[in-house]
Amino acid sequence: MKRVLLYSQPGCPPCYAAKLFLQVHEVPFEYKDVQADPVALRELMELNSRSTPTIVVGDEVMIGFDPDRLELLLAN
Repeated sequence: MKRVLLYSQPGCPPCYAAKLFLQVHEVPFEYKDVQADPVALRELMELNSRSTPTIVVGDEVMIGFDPDRLELLLAN
């Protein structure tokens, strides 16, 4: 199983949808709150993203939440 990271922040509806998607599909993931954790924010910026959600599946980075693309990333 690939490592999955979810960079998120409170009050972000697409972040909530991404988190719910991962939970419903029983995908283990690491949640990183970029508002509360300065290290997580720095990691997000190192991924060339300034948006949440940013989801990392293995070596693939997805900025924003696209359920179809996320399913493909998790399946490959």
